[in-house]
Amino acid sequence: MSGRLRLGVNIDHVATIRNARGGDHPDPVKAALIAARSGADGITAHLREDRRHIRDDDLERLMAALTIPLNLEMAATEEMLEIALKHRPRAACIVPERREERTTEGGLDAAGQINHLLPFVEKLTASNIRVSLFIEPDPAQIEAAIRLKAPVVEFHTGRYAHLEGKARVEELRRIADAAALAFKNGIEPHAGHGLSFDNVVPIAAIPQIAELNIGHFLIGEAIFCGLEASVSKMRAFMDDAR
Repeated sequence: MSGRLRLGVNIDHVATIRNARGGDHPDPVKAALIAARSGADGITAHLREDRRHIRDDDLERLMAALTIPLNLEMAATEEMLEIALKHRPRAACIVPERREERTTEGGLDAAGQINHLLPFVEKLTASNIRVSLFIEPDPAQIEAAIRLKAPVVEFHTGRYAHLEGKARVEELRRIADAAALAFKNGIEPHAGHGLSFDNVVPIAAIPQIAELNIGHFLIGEAIFCGLEASVSKMRAFMDDAR
């Protein structure tokens, strides 16, 4: 595959900062527009059950303001399905969600939830929403994605990001093998979670991976250099890797 690697920028944590104090500042929609001008190919937003960062009105405003695709991260619940079908973003990534977690920890157990996930995948697909499953780079999870007819999988790279030395090399190989397996079976592989300037290049160099979704690091780095510079620098690292 190879070619230009797409960058999806997750703007959830702009909303996290806003919500810490209340009010409207900083505005995640403004951040999304800056990211789009700075090299982002898409915007990702996770509407959680407890609305801890992105709120319903943010989703409405993002849909109205963006000229690049919106990827809605969502749990497989009837509430989130109804919201997705109402707004019809370009893509929807089904993720695991536990109220007590600080961020999404680990991939979705698609292999153990096929019967539960199937109607969500079917209904989203019928509404022309491109479905992605956020999974571990594991053959059993890829097989589940094949059975569910999901066109996209996003590999959880959190473990890779936190490992060092030989363990990181082994995890990178696992991600590369999973990307090749998904691509071989007609599924477009994406990757995300924990990626930074220091660790993104080896992931970006995997030829089958078509998109990286990065948020927390870019928003944190923007405190020091600005969001435009943060996104532009990540874009440059990704381009150099290809």
